[in-house]
Amino acid sequence: MKNSFSLGLLHVQPELTALQTPGCYWVTCARQDDARTFIRQVISHQQAVTLISADQPPRDLLTPDPIGGPDRIPLFSLSKSKSSLLQLESDFLRTLGSKNGLVIFNSNAAQWDKLDDAELSRWIKGMRQTLHKRKLTLLIVTSGTTIINLSNHLQRYFRQLDGVAHLSFQQDSWQYRINWWYAAERLLADRAIRLGCENERFFTLNEKQEPLSLNDEQHYLADKIVLEGAPPLSRQWQLFEDNEQVWLRAQQANAATVIFSLTRSEYINELAKMVHSLRRTRGNGLKIVVREMGASLRYSDERLLLACGVNAIVPTNATLSRFLTTLEGLQGQVFNRRVPASLEALTASLQPLHEKGYLRLDAFCQSVGQLISNTLLPENDKGLLVALRPVPQLKPQQILTLCKPRRFGDLVTVLEDRVILFLSSCRYNDLDKALKYIFSLPHDELFANRMVWFEDNQILAEVSNIKKLTPMAIQDLTPVSETARAAVESRPETHERAAPQPITLLPENKA
Repeated sequence: MKNSFSLGLLHVQPELTALQTPGCYWVTCARQDDARTFIRQVISHQQAVTLISADQPPRDLLTPDPIGGPDRIPLFSLSKSKSSLLQLESDFLRTLGSKNGLVIFNSNAAQWDKLDDAELSRWIKGMRQTLHKRKLTLLIVTSGTTIINLSNHLQRYFRQLDGVAHLSFQQDSWQYRINWWYAAERLLADRAIRLGCENERFFTLNEKQEPLSLNDEQHYLADKIVLEGAPPLSRQWQLFEDNEQVWLRAQQANAATVIFSLTRSEYINELAKMVHSLRRTRGNGLKIVVREMGASLRYSDERLLLACGVNAIVPTNATLSRFLTTLEGLQGQVFNRRVPASLEALTASLQPLHEKGYLRLDAFCQSVGQLISNTLLPENDKGLLVALRPVPQLKPQQILTLCKPRRFGDLVTVLEDRVILFLSSCRYNDLDKALKYIFSLPHDELFANRMVWFEDNQILAEVSNIKKLTPMAIQDLTPVSETARAAVESRPETHERAAPQPITLLPENKA
């Protein structure tokens, strides 16, 4: 009879939490804190366990002591180098046996990124052979900013891994998605479980959705401006004077199409509140549409509205016929994304940077690192890091006087002879447009060349390189105009000012 271990997730069916011996299971986590909580919960449900950690000291994972679990836990540290990862199989053969119980390996996604596809394949196949030889069960828990790439790579190892799952935080709950899980002679696949967490314990959330009436499925509730002056298109159309009246009427709807207008970007937060409240109170049957009327949404604002529950956003350059075609395409759809209960937490997670303009080099690195590490934002789509080298006639400090970032999240600093920009929620194809708004003069005339990083791991690597600079490079630089003003204010009053003297350029002609 095969030995079996358990993940310890509360109120989850046993087949989805069991780990058989021998076996190799891999759970990826979007956040390091979630990985830590997950590991501690697994440990608390074991009689014998061995902990190996390459992401942080293993002792830190057990501080404070987990609730339950064995009295003695063998701890091993693994360096973050590629060679130590490749030698782990031989370490298992030399050190571990069946008495070690469940073996948990805590790692970071960046360490696995060092292996190419062939090396990762050999590692997984070799480790599987070792586990069968030693009669061991290995649970690999990995977290990090590039976790999605690793999770996608693992899909091809269905025959070598006994289970693959992913744990992701979604503002007010967690989604535990099981790609496949083999235990107790049963194979389960493609399952998604909503989890809550209390006292460092994950548990299943029971979400019961009441069935909604579909008697208003063909109805349209819209701000009258979205039809560009046209009358109601049929008896199913109801037009209102403004968004607030649309919202009030939509609070009685179940499956109608609700259409808001956006005339000014300042109304984004107000519109987000309306959409969020409708989606939370009226359910997933509503089709909520926002049509831009003269105001173009920024990418970050689009993301906020979509996260609040909007089905579709119609751009300002779309014709009326294209707008109506979009509405037709939404019919019959059901909104299936998770909308958190707290709008404040949702807004804070999607717009985490409340800074703009110039920052010291160290503060710049810290702010950019925090944003890139935010796993609630889309991977490789959080912004651009741009290094600009001024033309020989200009100094970086002079460039700062021409740099006026207006959006929160747009940061600038100086590194030696370069101006470094971070443009939050900016896509690569919008870079030239963003630089045009930030600099008061044409950017092509200000800079000789530029370098751009847009992937998360590229940005983090460049920020890490900046941090390695000597302390002399991290200084509080100010624009030339402020420097000159400070010099004038600090000038000693004892200095005599030069008095103007009259000068005759040409003698007057005497009569």
